[in-house]
Amino acid sequence: MRTSIAALMLATGALVVGGGAASAASLVSAKKLELNVDETKTEEERRALWEKVGGWCAIKEWHPAVAACEESKEGDDTFRTLTLQDGGKIRERLVDTGATSYRYEILESPFPVKNYEAQFSVTPDDDDLDEINVVWSATYDPADGKDAKDARSTIDGVFTAGIDSIKAKYGKSDDDDKK
Repeated sequence: MRTSIAALMLATGALVVGGGAASAASLVSAKKLELNVDETKTEEERRALWEKVGGWCAIKEWHPAVAACEESKEGDDTFRTLTLQDGGKIRERLVDTGATSYRYEILESPFPVKNYEAQFSVTPDDDDLDEINVVWSATYDPADGKDAKDARSTIDGVFTAGIDSIKAKYGKSDDDDKK
């Protein structure tokens, strides 16, 4: 059974807001990729995929808009500065990490958003033992003077480009199962 994107967005919104966001954001975006794996090696394949896509600066390897990523530390805080293909810069702070997940917030960006907090994870599928999920989700508000539609369109576009790139680089198509 497939999780509906609406349910995923609601659950993610509750997770991120409950996870310590400074204020309740009004918009939620989420993108999910389901990848077929060998049922007997689900955990092994999940960890292998995380090794490829889950590092704090691994985004430069799989997101087509990211030209470079620089990691830095200030005290106990970890940051990354993403340089986009068009020269734009995004500064983010790592909020929390798990075995195959991390949460982060955007501190500065050219995006029309504020109060942005997101989670990126690779998890086993709840109801299909032969699938793993890549999930990228965020809560945020439109930046001052910006339209909610533009804010959502921007973040949805970022997520779609990233998840589609992961699928192209590391996914297994349904045609692969028929060979």
